[in-house]
Amino acid sequence: MTMSLGPLLLVFMLGLISIPPTLSQNDPRYITFLNQHYDAHPTGRDDRYCNSIMRRRKLTSPCKELNTFIHGTKDNIKAICETSGTPYTNNLRKSTSQFQITICRHSGGSPRPPCRYRASRGFRYIVIACENGLPVHLDESFFSS
Repeated sequence: MTMSLGPLLLVFMLGLISIPPTLSQNDPRYITFLNQHYDAHPTGRDDRYCNSIMRRRKLTSPCKELNTFIHGTKDNIKAICETSGTPYTNNLRKSTSQFQITICRHSGGSPRPPCRYRASRGFRYIVIACENGLPVHLDESFFSS
């Protein structure tokens, strides 16, 4: 009983084609980006919000000086890497539309917990670095200037 390799090869190749998108969603740099900068449904967007989310996301050992949270959909943020972004500098891309954001700024004192943050909120264009079609870095200096 000999079996043709054609059907097995076809199944193998189809498997390879369908695996990369699934694996890319598990990219460690993308997951870190989401943890540090993504919050689809913020509550309050005030100092209490910043103090709480910075602690929950483990961004307070030591106290992170500045962190921006983007309030939008993952798909809209990912789209900046492809169709909804324009080249900015180096490998960065700037969104073509504004996103609702909250900036949490360390309010001084010790760099050790407990950390205290001041919130500022607004709508801004965002600048991100992309790898394999996924956001992996938010350019915080874009907001500081």
